Amino acid sequence: MPHTLPQHMSCIELGDAKGADSLTLTERALPQPGPGEVLIKIAAAGINRPDLLQRDGLYPAPPGASDILGLEAAGEIVALGQGVSGLSLGTPVTALLSGGGYAEYATAHQGACLPIPDGLSLIEAASLPETYFTVWSNLFDRAHLKAGESLLVHGGTSGIGTTAIQMARQLGVRVITTAGSAEKCQACLDLGAEQAVNYKDQDFVEQARAFGAVTGRDKGVDVILDMVGGDYVARNIKSLAPDGRLVNIAFLHGSEVTLNLMAVMLKRLTLTGSTLRARDPAFKAAIAENLQKTVWPLLTDGSIKPVVHQTFALKDAAKAHTLMQSSQHIGKIVLSMD
Repeated sequence: MPHTLPQHMSCIELGDAKGADSLTLTERALPQPGPGEVLIKIAAAGINRPDLLQRDGLYPAPPGASDILGLEAAGEIVALGQGVSGLSLGTPVTALLSGGGYAEYATAHQGACLPIPDGLSLIEAASLPETYFTVWSNLFDRAHLKAGESLLVHGGTSGIGTTAIQMARQLGVRVITTAGSAEKCQACLDLGAEQAVNYKDQDFVEQARAFGAVTGRDKGVDVILDMVGGDYVARNIKSLAPDGRLVNIAFLHGSEVTLNLMAVMLKRLTLTGSTLRARDPAFKAAIAENLQKTVWPLLTDGSIKPVVHQTFALKDAAKAHTLMQSSQHIGKIVLSMD
């Protein structure tokens, strides 16, 4: 039976102030899918660090994107835009969004929609797109990480970290990670990391270089996935083996650094990074195709499992942001529309 669409929906809007208290529940008109887009009745939406940056005016939505927070969601397709093919009304999907996830309905480009892996709940499915698209694009497309190599993941218990550890390990990569407590280090080991470094009382440079020697590389790891930046950049360069690759996807410690680039030249290093949100639909569709072919079967058979720390009601989005800011969580935080 076709879904009867309302004219309005509940959503979270940003107030004038910064911080979690600026998030308020309100109503807006239902968005309409454009050409190549679908309208999704959202069951759950993931929360990500970029949401906090956008909330505080540091990461504006790209032109044409919804100003409502939320970069990923899972739910049911309830309307099709012009030219959509291969997707049908009533189909459950999980989707990467350019914005709009903190709402009862959102539009998504058809190429950024993926089927929900067998056995996963809608809550778990909503936690996938932003981190899985980001990890695949940066580690396997940009850094060309391959089986037999070694990877250092900073922030191993973040949404990105828990995804990167599992995905890399299942694809034949040896993983070392950093985390901020004994509990978090153990969680990383449980997810498949061979070593977890508590950065509060251990030097990750020393540990990464030793890990590189164990894994057959000359004093360092092959690839580093970093969300910290700042003072970590120079230390990351020291941690890389010859021909190593450093990928930055965020800068919690700042994006401006002073570097001696001699080591980059002598070790033939590659320093790179990227953002995903503003990339065109074809770019995102290519990532989705690779994920469905390579990673989705691992989710279906349970080799990789989403790590959801806590779920909040939509009206409690501010509480969810407060938890994310505390960094006390392990894995993803998700909003539920129920």
